[in-house]
Amino acid sequence: MIIHIPENSDFSIHNIPFGIFSTQDRSPRAGVAVGEHILDLAAVAELDVFDFNTAVLEKETLNDFISLGKEITKKVRRHIQAWLQDDNSILANKPQLFVKQSDAQMHMPVYVGDYTDFYSSIEHATNVGKMFRDPENALLPNWKHIPVGYHGRASSIVVSGEAVHRPKGQTIPPDSKQPIFGPSQRVDFELEMGFITGKDTKLGDSISTSEAEDYIFGLVLFNDWSARDIQKWEYVPLGPFLAKNFASHISPWIVTLEALEPFKVSGPEQEPEVLPYLKYEGTKNYDIHLEVGITPEGSEEQTVCHSNFKYMYWNMAQQLAHHTVNGCNINVGDLYGSGTISGKDENSYGSMLELAWMGTKPLKMKDGSERKFINDGDTVTMRGFAEKEGKRVGFGEVSAKILPAK
Repeated sequence: MIIHIPENSDFSIHNIPFGIFSTQDRSPRAGVAVGEHILDLAAVAELDVFDFNTAVLEKETLNDFISLGKEITKKVRRHIQAWLQDDNSILANKPQLFVKQSDAQMHMPVYVGDYTDFYSSIEHATNVGKMFRDPENALLPNWKHIPVGYHGRASSIVVSGEAVHRPKGQTIPPDSKQPIFGPSQRVDFELEMGFITGKDTKLGDSISTSEAEDYIFGLVLFNDWSARDIQKWEYVPLGPFLAKNFASHISPWIVTLEALEPFKVSGPEQEPEVLPYLKYEGTKNYDIHLEVGITPEGSEEQTVCHSNFKYMYWNMAQQLAHHTVNGCNINVGDLYGSGTISGKDENSYGSMLELAWMGTKPLKMKDGSERKFINDGDTVTMRGFAEKEGKRVGFGEVSAKILPAK
């Protein structure tokens, strides 16, 4: 191996995820994560080993690189895997091609032009329905027939590590008919995965479930921050607005669909039978272990959630097919959130709303404090990885601190 990759690294030879990084001496450019290092793709391109216009590797986002198509991006990934395992390859004895991740700053990997968030975990939707509506009829009549989603705000999606201020807005106090204005008292995380599209379509075109994977470049971890008290007051009749658009965070490395291929699994049985355009063949869910930790300021991290992407009722192929069935066009770099990923067990719930059950079951932190929702100074960290037969493919983490309201 050209460079040491620690055992159980998220960024194994089986992964090779793409991202954008910068160093003190050079501006943002494309790289891939290899163990604790970054292989500088712009520097590799100077060796004249790629058969495409390598100017795309000097860009501040991966959009133009991804636009080259999977035939090229997959070949780049395969070449890197081969070079890393060949002690006589073009990477040999060239330490200048590698940068320690600890010496680099990560940036948004893509320019996100449009963002859609789905609501595709049946456990999460059921839990929310029990809390806010009728426990006996927690799911709305349409839920098992369509992948429910809404269009979110792309401008406030930021990369892991960027702190965010507590949002302000209108809320309705208990037993009151008049709203008040002020900082949200119920800031919450939502554990999600996000997928990024790698091909454009024209207005009027649609994508079938069998074609969907050709349009999906890769996945990231996604924290869809929510202000539950603002959301409760505003969401009828048009859904979330200020409760969601103040910030969302993604992890900096895009794990390709090819890297995740070995971890495909069957999803939950869908009953009643879906309409023909939502039917699919094969396995479309992914066995990706997920966890969430909360670190109070000045204290230790407390893991509060263990979940898995395989729990999703609606898979990515169905989400993209539904999204485009009306002719909605998509673009390279568009981001699609899975919706909160919750499992059946209480410790697998993907939000504080569920974990603390709307504040009635506070969670204990290691410093003795309790959490009903997220406090100022808290850092929320999400991690994810897939592992099978000695192969580990991970996402690193998406982490962010909540600062007081401005």
